[in-house]
Amino acid sequence: MNDIYKQRTIEEMPKDWQAIDVSDLFFIETGTTPSTKEKKYWNNGNIIWITPADLSLLNNTIFIRDSKRKITKKGLEETNLTLLPKGSIIISTRAPVGYVTIIEFPATFNQGCKGLIPKEIKNISTKFYCYYLLNERYKLQNLSAGSTFSELSKSLLESFKVPYFNIKKQQKIAEILSAVDEGIQKVDEVIKKTERLKKGLMQNLLTKGIGHKEFKDTAIGEIPKEWQILRINDIGRVITGKTPPTSKEIYWNGVIPFITPEDINKNKFIYKTKRYVTTNGAKQVGNILPKNTINVVCIGSTIGKVALTSKVSITNQQINAILIKNNIDYNYIYYYLYKRSDFLKNFSGIAAVPIIKKSLFEKIEIALPNKLEEQQKIAEILSTVDKKIELQRKRKEKLERIKKSLMNDLLSGKKRVRIG
Repeated sequence: MNDIYKQRTIEEMPKDWQAIDVSDLFFIETGTTPSTKEKKYWNNGNIIWITPADLSLLNNTIFIRDSKRKITKKGLEETNLTLLPKGSIIISTRAPVGYVTIIEFPATFNQGCKGLIPKEIKNISTKFYCYYLLNERYKLQNLSAGSTFSELSKSLLESFKVPYFNIKKQQKIAEILSAVDEGIQKVDEVIKKTERLKKGLMQNLLTKGIGHKEFKDTAIGEIPKEWQILRINDIGRVITGKTPPTSKEIYWNGVIPFITPEDINKNKFIYKTKRYVTTNGAKQVGNILPKNTINVVCIGSTIGKVALTSKVSITNQQINAILIKNNIDYNYIYYYLYKRSDFLKNFSGIAAVPIIKKSLFEKIEIALPNKLEEQQKIAEILSTVDKKIELQRKRKEKLERIKKSLMNDLLSGKKRVRIG
């Protein structure tokens, strides 16, 4: 063992760090839920009341500024809720365990959380300990128990080991991680702004087209007079996917992507899948899809998700694929279906498992410019915006990898920080 380290429980840490209990640094409080039948506790409340659901909405920030519900002063006083001071830590200890935040205003919380109030604020950085507990989330989850749902008890949280060392070094580590978080948030803002631009462009281009002055009313809304309404089976051939027998190993672990709804995300193209089939597996199901095939989820809770194949692939039975005819721009059809993804859900009925049958899917109507050149121009404008979004998403992913690496190294002491 490297002589600059000593054993702490299971892991190692620098010699100048101490392993102490959370309760050595923080007073730990338990929350509650005032009776929801008592209107005086809730109506026009203005005191932040945090639940695990609020914590689940945090995105690359350790600070929380608001809550979905708020309680009144009477609710606080008559139910003995603890009002945590600004700068305290809140951690979810029930369903799920391990969300952690710092409150920027005095706040209270429900029984799914614990509140950590610093005992001596001048000797600890709450930001450092917030990051530390976040990084130890899986350890905290493993300590949790319960027959109905997992819960981390107050006593286990109190005795959970955390490092303690020079306050200035704590602050320096927190400062580095905060800087990365700020970078991620800025990229997020650019992505959201560009997505709003894309949404506006789609609404305009896919209903009004480019340079049209005369319009007509149709069953699917107002469109340029020169456009036509076609059904999906008029613009291409629809193929419903199929899953090769999972019991036969010769069909699996190949190089051909096997697309399921889980593999379709916000990206325009499907670049990778969780599972791959062999050539034998692809031949067994038949319907092998070429590059640039449109895939639409038509069974399950994610009906309407749409994406393009980036290479030769097959899909499972939850997906209808459209092989677009040569005289129609597949990019245009992709964007049209992407824009109307919520509309597609209306075709699924009220069955326990939502489904758009192939026969119905083929009859869905699409507004289409008569000229291929206009289809291509609309798709080109939207593709340019998509490329900007994709570039920013890759930048965000890179920053998130950097953050994860820094958290592992800095919060364990494997990489040391210099101060002064």
